[in-house]
Amino acid sequence: MEIQQIVYLILGCALFLYVIYFSTPYQNHNDYQEYNNTQPQSPNIVFILTDDQDAVLGGMKPMIHTQQLLAAHGLTLTNAFVASPLCCPSRSSILTGQYVHNHGAINNSLSGQCSSQRWQDGPEKKTFAAHLHGAGYTTFFAGKYLNQYGEKSAGGLSHVPPGWDWWVGLKGNSRYYNYTLSINGTRETHKDDPSEDYLTDVIRRRALEFLEKRPQTKPFFMMLSTPACHAPFTPAPRYAHNFSSDAAPRTDNFNVVAGPRKHWLLRQGVQPLPTDVLNKVDDVYRNRLRTLLSVDQLVYEVVKSLEVQNLLDNTYIVFTSDNGYHLGQFSQPLDKREPYETDVRVPFLVRGPGVPKGKTIAYPTTNIDLAPTFLEVAGIPVPKYMDGMSLKHIIMDDEEKREDQFRNMVSGHQQVRRTMLVEHSGEGRDTNPGCPSVPSPGMSGCNPDFACKCEDSSNNTYACLRQLGSRENRLYCQWLDSENFEELYDLAVDPWELNNTVSTLGSNAHKKLRHLLKNLQRCRGSRCRTLAGFVL
Repeated sequence: MEIQQIVYLILGCALFLYVIYFSTPYQNHNDYQEYNNTQPQSPNIVFILTDDQDAVLGGMKPMIHTQQLLAAHGLTLTNAFVASPLCCPSRSSILTGQYVHNHGAINNSLSGQCSSQRWQDGPEKKTFAAHLHGAGYTTFFAGKYLNQYGEKSAGGLSHVPPGWDWWVGLKGNSRYYNYTLSINGTRETHKDDPSEDYLTDVIRRRALEFLEKRPQTKPFFMMLSTPACHAPFTPAPRYAHNFSSDAAPRTDNFNVVAGPRKHWLLRQGVQPLPTDVLNKVDDVYRNRLRTLLSVDQLVYEVVKSLEVQNLLDNTYIVFTSDNGYHLGQFSQPLDKREPYETDVRVPFLVRGPGVPKGKTIAYPTTNIDLAPTFLEVAGIPVPKYMDGMSLKHIIMDDEEKREDQFRNMVSGHQQVRRTMLVEHSGEGRDTNPGCPSVPSPGMSGCNPDFACKCEDSSNNTYACLRQLGSRENRLYCQWLDSENFEELYDLAVDPWELNNTVSTLGSNAHKKLRHLLKNLQRCRGSRCRTLAGFVL
């Protein structure tokens, strides 16, 4: 009898402990880890950023795999713009979700706050990477960061920007060979062996390594920032002969003479460009396409790695560029820095869970929208200081709702519209070697191989409204120069921006445009989003 009582007591205690254990939600760390693995994990995000890849002059032509794996399985946003047509300001806008006048990196120089100490002490501490890292994401970066990154006066290569767990940062501007990387703060020098050093391939290999070695229990954010298709336009040897019969597109504004209705910089120098310069422009065009073939291979291998590891269905992949590029338009041989469509329009593809497949949408977006979109997709509150708007509701709406929205945009029954700000601060130099005919100081980007045409100047500082909607397709710009020059284009009837119509604008409409531009130039946070809904 006594033994039976003891047995019943033991069984009763065991039953009690069993009930308590399995009705208490995972107090033990190991039990929590096992529980967490059975739950839907926050989505992974892969962000692929090219350098100077245009959307107007055939910049997506080499991207066959990218089109098949991203566009065909996701969305193409056909009206994607940038906050500045220059690398460092635009990249700073991508990282912070802010317009240039708010993050302060106005050009590619240290004095212009490109990766400067001021940038590091302020905006860099609140990039989307810092927020993602703080929310438990494992973060990985490889490639070009900001143009002055790694310079001694900018903290050197030991500086790893906040928020990045794995860091493979290029020192300085885009290169393909003979460069230096910061590997989590440690210098790694590369030379010119195509099999070991071609930078786009190095980024690809590092990305695949991360996907294999990453922590298995945490979501990840991976940013791959390629040098292509930036100067010096060096293709990998395996692609050196592709596109041999191609030439830069002869658009309606190709090699035209910029007359008195174009701003001062475009009226300078030789125009139209002579044949020998046009031949060099064609060479640049071909090599730009060739460099992008390595990016296309990168996209292919990253997507396949995600697929093999059963990660693809829970991963968003975003593909875009930091700015566009011109090649011969308005007799300007090559570069960006202008407010025209070639320079401010960029490719934008996205695929991921909930994103419709094979669709193209016309919703106007600018690259300050990327940071808030990443955060909202990850389930992280968007900070009030960000100027951009999250695109989550645009890229993930159900198909019927989206089709109705954009049918209304096209038909004009409902105004789906947006006003976006474009800012640029011109840079000049004291001298331009090899170009004795160039007025100095104050000009820059003057290349003797391209007729000494100058691509920038200290007075090439402007702000523009890019307005797009069911009833508007407009560019309005003001230059901060001695002429107080203005340009206005109706792109619905003048897509190549040949006819500056600002002189025909009524005084009331002109006043409204100036007032809106002034307000956008000083907007912050939600005020920027409110003003984005205003048009003429």
